Amino acid sequence: MSNEPENHEDLEIDDAVVEAARALIQQAERVAVLTGAGISTDSRIPDFRGPQGVWTKNPGAEKQSTLQNYVADPDVRVASWRNRLDSPVWGAEPNPGHFALLNLEQQRKLHLLITQNIDGLHHDAGSNADKIVEVHGSVREVVCLSCDYRDPMQVALDRVRLGEEDPSCPECDGILKSSTISFGQNLVAEDLKRAEAAAQTCDLMLAVGTTLAVFPVAHVVPVAKNHGAKVIIVNGSPTDMDDMADVLVRGSISEVLPRMLG
Repeated sequence: MSNEPENHEDLEIDDAVVEAARALIQQAERVAVLTGAGISTDSRIPDFRGPQGVWTKNPGAEKQSTLQNYVADPDVRVASWRNRLDSPVWGAEPNPGHFALLNLEQQRKLHLLITQNIDGLHHDAGSNADKIVEVHGSVREVVCLSCDYRDPMQVALDRVRLGEEDPSCPECDGILKSSTISFGQNLVAEDLKRAEAAAQTCDLMLAVGTTLAVFPVAHVVPVAKNHGAKVIIVNGSPTDMDDMADVLVRGSISEVLPRMLG
């Protein structure tokens, strides 16, 4: 999951800064990309802690994202399943920012696309799944906490629509949850390893729609910088690592990314 603030669409875009970012990208051969919630807000998916964030509007929803609470309290699971039914993800579509990153891949410059987002919109945009690392998991898959059972989320949601408030695993009767990483769960070691390796070997790190405050994922930016890569940060608000950026771009992500990557 990501807890980044919403993108600020009303910011005036500095054309010279966008051109400077574009020039760095044209020179690069191996671009590692890190995306956060800011790239998906233009697809009408709210962030978590921003002014209109899911947890800002409904503090109880954060409790549902803590593994201990989810496992221990059936009422938390019932509420979680109701929320999954109404998730804005199911009606969301990729925006020009997602397609701009697909264009980067088609230029054969994309080294790895690391995303904190759980919405699957990079996949919907057509990005190669082998080039994507979803460090916080995906809302589009359901997993069992007791066995190896996995299935598309819609399979479980169909059961909820038919009246099961807290559907259990069809194979072992264990607890089901989305394959997103909850508070209290470890990130997938292989995902972190791939992200770290990409940061060490890229010649440009492009951070998009993230305040770079969520670790260990944000660590890829200083790793890339320390290994000689250029750094471009694109966000609607200040980040914790603005001082590392060779180019710092402010503005609507769905507007500036196509100009940078087209």
